[in-house]
Amino acid sequence: MKKILLSLMLAIGLVAGAQASGGDAIAWDKAPNKTNDLGALQHGAKLFVNYCLNCHSAAFMRFNRLKDIGLTEQQIKDNLLFTTEKVGETMKAAIDPRQAKDWFGANPPDLTVIARSRAGHGGTGADYLYTYLRTYYRDDTKATGWNNLAFPNVGMPHVLWELQGDRRPVFETRSEHGHDVHVFKGWQQVSPGTLSPLQYDQAVADLVAYLQWMGEPSQNDRVRIGVWVLMFLVVFTLIAWRLNAAFWKDIR
Repeated sequence: MKKILLSLMLAIGLVAGAQASGGDAIAWDKAPNKTNDLGALQHGAKLFVNYCLNCHSAAFMRFNRLKDIGLTEQQIKDNLLFTTEKVGETMKAAIDPRQAKDWFGANPPDLTVIARSRAGHGGTGADYLYTYLRTYYRDDTKATGWNNLAFPNVGMPHVLWELQGDRRPVFETRSEHGHDVHVFKGWQQVSPGTLSPLQYDQAVADLVAYLQWMGEPSQNDRVRIGVWVLMFLVVFTLIAWRLNAAFWKDIR
């Protein structure tokens, strides 16, 4: 019995530790819903291939599936096919897994279903990713030179820093219950990026929308078909109810 209790306490501790390191430091911002916007999905796919696929794979997604978001096979070959020569291949990272482990301490995770796996009490997985990609800041005490408010002590550097620029968080010190508490108040732009803050937020929203779509490419079809199925069931229920009343009226 003691072993079972100890195992349970250890499991709870591991889960709590994973949640603490996974992004509960600040409230998550609500991600714009762009999974029905083909232009946003195409732009997000471009950002994913150019900035994410260098280290992260999407091993359960094939390049030719991008035709579902309005791209032709030739457009995929000309603009997005950098890690392979076949449009039917899966999205494999350009980096050597052994080198990645040496550089980062672990092989970067696969991102095929990252938007589905990161959901928590703070919001959806899309909300987490949208917040995470917008809360990087310089931290010279870290090996990568970067830290993140949504994922403190993150091991991944800020790959989009040229787009966003260099920022630092601004905190306000408040006294609560006899203790000083640092409250996040906003950002100070240290050096500009190639995009304005609004443009960067829109670009991140497009990238997150693509990650959402990639996690379940048929999600919009599922929702659309589900609405029609529910409507059919409502109509069928009314018909069945009236037929039941007609069959039993003489017996009663």
